[in-house]
Amino acid sequence: MVRRDSGSDDRTPGAFGAPSRRRVLRLAGGGLALAALTAGTVGCDEDSVDVEDPGGIGGDEPKGGGKGSGDGGDVGEKGQAPKPLWTKPTSAETYGDNDELVAAGGVVIASGSPLAALDAATGGQKWSLPGGAVPGAPLLLSEDTLYLASSDYDGSVIGYAPASGKETWRSRLGKEYRQPRPIAVDEEQVYVIAEILEEDGSSRTNVIAALNSTTGRVAWKEQRDVGTEQNGIHAAVRGRHLVYTDFKKNLTVRDTASGGQVWTHKTTRTSYGFFTVHQDLVIVPQGNVLQAFHLADGKEKWSLEASDGALFREPAALEDVLYVADSARTMWAVDPQTGKQLWKSEALADAGLQVPRQYVKAGDTLYGATDLDKQGGIVAIDARTGAVRWTFNDKSGDYHAWLVATDGKRVFALHGKKLHALPV
Repeated sequence: MVRRDSGSDDRTPGAFGAPSRRRVLRLAGGGLALAALTAGTVGCDEDSVDVEDPGGIGGDEPKGGGKGSGDGGDVGEKGQAPKPLWTKPTSAETYGDNDELVAAGGVVIASGSPLAALDAATGGQKWSLPGGAVPGAPLLLSEDTLYLASSDYDGSVIGYAPASGKETWRSRLGKEYRQPRPIAVDEEQVYVIAEILEEDGSSRTNVIAALNSTTGRVAWKEQRDVGTEQNGIHAAVRGRHLVYTDFKKNLTVRDTASGGQVWTHKTTRTSYGFFTVHQDLVIVPQGNVLQAFHLADGKEKWSLEASDGALFREPAALEDVLYVADSARTMWAVDPQTGKQLWKSEALADAGLQVPRQYVKAGDTLYGATDLDKQGGIVAIDARTGAVRWTFNDKSGDYHAWLVATDGKRVFALHGKKLHALPV
């Protein structure tokens, strides 16, 4: 029998330890949002000067890789990172999640208040929204629309054209729901989670719903079990399947047409909800095992075990290859449909680099963003071999996680309140 979303909180020995402070803040977005409004923000400086050669920005020479090749960008001698095309200050308010930096429509946008869209080529400001992004809510991007939770906290979800910032779509669940947050989008629907209000204004339950991306009308809504949370949600859509994880370590799949639950697994050893989806599979790190489940029925198709008790970190399926690193700083490339190892690299460990937690790909280069600053930053990796080409670090010492995005022509690296554009 398939289990429902569960409110229980398993504490299995051997599970990952507590997430970092910034990760907790990011995932606990709902409770953080109102408090963040009073904290004050730093606006985007439209008149800032481009930085052509920031001091020390190239980082140390990686020990695990030589001079870059192929599509690795304008790489300097001895594996040094390329010089930024531009560097700009931003109003970024990020908590280290992958959906807080997006590139589309010729602009790059970092979550913050005001929400500013910078020209991808020059770094100049194209438009801004005074209310900005709701802290903890994602920048949810479809092919031609950026979906945001309303910063007015009026129960609305709003769609904007990325290139111009103009509102193109708006929807509301209803007055009986509070703080709807978009979590996923496909060609027809926007999926949201919201608190269900009680008569006294409190909330003990939440609802997951689908909004028609043309009309804004509610296509369906389903109440989740008591004890589940609307925070810490990571979601993706493939065909008829909406898959998501939450703070209570549930991995749940619903039918996108009806909202009905297809299956739920308890994932007591996930790296706090991160997974990737490829075709008909959802791939989840669970401690030292990487598992792939069929979206249709939840049955395991394959599993891969890390060596020497290492724990798998956040995976990414890009262009039909699954990339994942483990806590021993070993990098893996895997066939996402079979689990077959394509290559395995020790270059991160050899170079003394931190493990990436987010990846994008441009050409033959994989760009990974790490958590820690001193031995982290943006790591350029040969996608064919796993060799480290170069690392980029702004030497700021800022405690924020790095975030990375690409438009295929440039790689955008966000660190704290600095946004860098790198050539690919």
